Amino acid sequence: MKVRTMLLGSLVGVAVLFLVHAYGAAQANSGGPALPVATVSVSQALRDCRATAKYRERTTAENNRMDAEQDTLNKEIQALAAGLRTGALKPDSSDYMQQYQELLQKQAELKIMQEFNPQQKALKHQLWTEKLYKEILRITKELASQKGLALVLAIDEPEFPISRYEDLAMALRTHKVLYKGGCLDLTAEVIAELDKEEATLIN
Repeated sequence: MKVRTMLLGSLVGVAVLFLVHAYGAAQANSGGPALPVATVSVSQALRDCRATAKYRERTTAENNRMDAEQDTLNKEIQALAAGLRTGALKPDSSDYMQQYQELLQKQAELKIMQEFNPQQKALKHQLWTEKLYKEILRITKELASQKGLALVLAIDEPEFPISRYEDLAMALRTHKVLYKGGCLDLTAEVIAELDKEEATLIN
């Protein structure tokens, strides 16, 4: 009797294991996520949302204005320097000294522009990227919570060929998700949510 009971129990156990295995295989082949894991392409979300397009338009106009001011100042400096070289003004005259003083002032102003403008452009871009990245993190967390996801991975494919070794080294350090089969891609949903916040983000 005990032998029959043990044998029956073993058969039931084998049947349960078989059903579990079959269920797991069906889930893997169903096309849906096998695990509650999703991915987001952060670089694509940063690049493709409408707020970024507006930001590029605004910053391009501002950068063009700064470049034009710098170019105008440089031409004024060249004109002043050329005027002093012609000899039309005597070096000991007040007009010569006044023009020379103006030249030095404009050269100093140009030097400040050449140092300040690139830093201002870089800082604006950094602050914008940080602001948008924070929104991507917030939106991703909300979507993950709504969908019952346990994990969301940032995935950004490197673009080949990579011309510089520094860029290759960066890709090796940052490209951690090598395969994402069966994972839900939230990128389009994140971009859609960012587009809803366009007016808030761009101000």
